[in-house]
Amino acid sequence: MYSSWYKEVDFASKMPPYFRDRTVENHFFIQGVFSEPQVSRARIIVSQYFTVLGILDDTFDRYASLPEVEILANSLERWSPDPTMDKQPEYLKAVLNFILDTFEDFEKEFMPEGKTYGVEVNKEEFKTYVKASFEHGKWAQAAHLPSFEKYMEVVEVEITACAVMACCFMCMGNMATKEAYQWLKSRPRLVKSLCVRGRLLNDIHGLEDDMSRGQITNAVNCYVKQYEVTKEDALRELHKMVADTDIIINEELLMTTGVSRLVLKTAMGFAQMITISYNGYEGYTRPKGIIKEYMTSMFVDQIPL
Repeated sequence: MYSSWYKEVDFASKMPPYFRDRTVENHFFIQGVFSEPQVSRARIIVSQYFTVLGILDDTFDRYASLPEVEILANSLERWSPDPTMDKQPEYLKAVLNFILDTFEDFEKEFMPEGKTYGVEVNKEEFKTYVKASFEHGKWAQAAHLPSFEKYMEVVEVEITACAVMACCFMCMGNMATKEAYQWLKSRPRLVKSLCVRGRLLNDIHGLEDDMSRGQITNAVNCYVKQYEVTKEDALRELHKMVADTDIIINEELLMTTGVSRLVLKTAMGFAQMITISYNGYEGYTRPKGIIKEYMTSMFVDQIPL
């Protein structure tokens, strides 16, 4: 069970209260990709992965100083502690160890079954995500507004679509072929559109939260600065971009060849996850409204008395 794993690692007791503890939410969101009873193990693994991504995002985005962020990013690129890690705060060591230990668990589960390639691609995509998060973190802490195009180039990666799909493929075992991973790594139009859609919706509906924390590096603000328009005009244009990605995603789901329907189903599930997370609200940061109602309906109301 995912909740048993989370209690066993006892991560929450080792951390300052800055990270968004979303144990139930993580398990809920992955239902969009893995909903069948026979893939319960995959749901647990991807939920664990969501926990890693959430903790890293909050460390980079909400708490750590820039030097700490750099040391953590360097350690994850090396896949071992930075030479100066022993001088860092205990919470930073806990974050690094938690991530490395979780990936070690993935390796123990999948590598003995001959699924080395999937594990390695998963790690590669994770490192790519870390680099983007570090770049975004530097901009945020400097209150820097890059061009809208440069911003999107970096933060499309940070939205985690590619990292999560790589993890989902890993969980599929032999059903996800090497061609599927290569397709993902090539960043086809479908994958890129998912990244753009997720990033824009995150920034549109997370703008209020970002600004309340003094973080101005957001797609809305970058667009306002570059094109010298009002916030309302920027939001209108970003919503149009989201609508454009909807069209592309639907087209690509119908027309993409060379990968299995199972791979495309994973992409469609991720698109559904984005819709549920950002449907007029930022459901991950503020899940107490409609997301809580959805979770209650799925996890509580359907339990037989």
